[in-house]
Amino acid sequence: MRNLTDLKNAARTWQTMVDNNHALLLRESGHDAGWWAEQARGAGLRNDAELRDWMRDKHGITGYAQYAVSWEMFGYPEFMLRDADELINAQYAGHPALRPIADAFLAWAAETEGVEIQLRKGYVSLHSPRRKFAQVTRANNTSVDLTLRLDAPPAGRLTAVKVRAGDFFDRKVRLTSVEEVDDDVLDFLAKALHHNS
Repeated sequence: MRNLTDLKNAARTWQTMVDNNHALLLRESGHDAGWWAEQARGAGLRNDAELRDWMRDKHGITGYAQYAVSWEMFGYPEFMLRDADELINAQYAGHPALRPIADAFLAWAAETEGVEIQLRKGYVSLHSPRRKFAQVTRANNTSVDLTLRLDAPPAGRLTAVKVRAGDFFDRKVRLTSVEEVDDDVLDFLAKALHHNS
């Protein structure tokens, strides 16, 4: 099994989302974030709320496209500037016994064709070319949750998760040791990937 340093090139951080939001802004408006920031400064906008209202009400730009301009004007949140190692290290700081569980899932993802790893501040998400299909989260001081978008009845280690309407991540496996990342758990992952590809 490879360590996270070896997986670094396979893992994406917030940069993927940043790039996507910049591309969305350009597609929707024909202008990049620098141009919009210059216009907003010229309009005397001083904070994120004013910027978002101005973009929506005056220019019809909403949602993720607004983030690109907000970040250009007001800077990125600190956690978005971290690299893959920093993000995963922070998630498992003080919980070294749980880190091998996360590393096992990262190794599986890096070695499985069609899987993209995206590291976030509090979790790791796994994506097929179509959409997110799994999330790895340190649940507490003694366990890690593998939450899945999987159309399968809860049985054995695969349990149901109560979710709000429209949330399809309603199955999970809770793990307390790397030995529990066995063929059964990896089969759940493979099925979730297949169902969401």
